[in-house]
Amino acid sequence: MSLDDLKKLRKDVDAAIRNYEDRKKKAALAELEAKAAELGFSLNDLTGGAGRGRKVNPPKYRHPEDPSLTWSGRGRQPDWFKSMVSSGTDPETLLIVKAG
Repeated sequence: MSLDDLKKLRKDVDAAIRNYEDRKKKAALAELEAKAAELGFSLNDLTGGAGRGRKVNPPKYRHPEDPSLTWSGRGRQPDWFKSMVSSGTDPETLLIVKAG
């Protein structure tokens, strides 16, 4: 066999292995979901939805004139927030739920 033939064969074998592993995972998941349903639960009920999606932080600050503009207080400050604070607005006045 030529080098190109061997590389193609390796690529085909790798694809076949991935396909096989995916089928086995789907079958295992279906089996677990069926067992959970048999016991009256969903798989998410039992696992707490672990590893599914990202946790979203609720908004902490809101623009006073455009309520659709919010910020969780984490990560980069949005432009509207930076602009208001730099023009003298106290961040406390932008809090959605004020402490206290």
